[in-house]
Amino acid sequence: MTAPGEQPAADPAHLAAFHLGLSAERRACLYLAAKGYRLLARRYRTPHGEIDIVARRRATLVFAEVKARNSLDEAAASVTARQQQRIATAASVWLAAHPDHANLDCRFDVILIAPKRFPRHLEAAFDTTSF
Repeated sequence: MTAPGEQPAADPAHLAAFHLGLSAERRACLYLAAKGYRLLARRYRTPHGEIDIVARRRATLVFAEVKARNSLDEAAASVTARQQQRIATAASVWLAAHPDHANLDCRFDVILIAPKRFPRHLEAAFDTTSF
């Protein structure tokens, strides 16, 4: 039990998952930068959802979701249609806040992270026209 005004102790499993996510996002950012992308935002939060990475390469704006699991296949399977819709909605919010990027081509990518594996970058991993 905590005293008034005192923060409760963080759940160790939740804390471990949080740190795993941060580490995966760092790896994904380094990977994209090595591929020539310019990182514009990281962990962009909106009331509708969060975008892990916003990056640009030439005339293409990329909204990237980072997924870390025990295997790359597990990571790929964990991107749900509901998440895709939330990312698309959050991307609309980002574009409204950054109108200078509104004329760029937009793409939704997924970067898969697994232990002891090279990241896998799925370009145009999902299409938002069905939402």
